[in-house]
Amino acid sequence: MADGIDLEPLAEYLNSDLAPEACMGLSDLDGFLTGIVIGPELVPRSEWLPVIWGGKEPQFESEDQMGTVLATIMGRYNEIDTCFGSDPEKFQPILWEAPEGKVIASDWAAGFLGAVALRPEAWERLIRHRQAGILLAPLLVLGDTERHAGRLGAADEEKLSTVMPDIIPACVVGIHEFWGKYRDRRGPQPRRNQRPTVQRSR
Repeated sequence: MADGIDLEPLAEYLNSDLAPEACMGLSDLDGFLTGIVIGPELVPRSEWLPVIWGGKEPQFESEDQMGTVLATIMGRYNEIDTCFGSDPEKFQPILWEAPEGKVIASDWAAGFLGAVALRPEAWERLIRHRQAGILLAPLLVLGDTERHAGRLGAADEEKLSTVMPDIIPACVVGIHEFWGKYRDRRGPQPRRNQRPTVQRSR
């Protein structure tokens, strides 16, 4: 996992019964936030936060728990934003590691594509670019395995999954640099005191 803020409380909540069944896990959430940060347009928090929960209202045991979960999400968002604003080469995605030691990058890639889906027309400039479009190709293949299942054999999928921990940082740094030519300067983020209504568990 990436160093920095304590992500354990967020990971525990996302895996708990309080979180909506269709909510993101920690790895796809990280990919999603990265796509939001480095994308071509500013996406307000009021728009992307409900996507994390799968369109359902999250439940919290207390105001403190809600504050911790939301603060951790915004903390990781700001951490990614700061990294790409100062030293993009230091970016580290949060990827799962299977018990046998295999690193799983498909969830992260799927989360990133979730951010792309919020602004599909804006992302078209990159997708259709003759040279830069290759930066998104590995994420498209790995993050949408059902759509691309027929294009890769088992051996190719295994190889791609193995090298993805190294490919992801290189791809996102390249994507960030690409959008640097077109992206408008970011405005201030929505005020953090705008928080969803707490639904306490019974």
